[in-house]
Amino acid sequence: MDNNRLEAFENMLAAVQREYDDILSKMEVMKKEGKVKSVTYRQMMTRRSMYQNMISIYQIYGLV
Repeated sequence: MDNNRLEAFENMLAAVQREYDDILSKMEVMKKEGKVKSVTYRQMMTRRSMYQNMISIYQIYGLV
């Protein structure tokens, strides 16, 4: 893997992890506010699952 490709992968992985953490933080705030039945919260649940799956794939391949 050339350096540019490796750097792009590292940047993508970091972005996925940041987004996942950001989603978890926002969901926690919404949960405290009692907004777990809102459309926004449900959309975040879907996004959380997507990012969680991506991170799991990285783990399977030993990339995390």
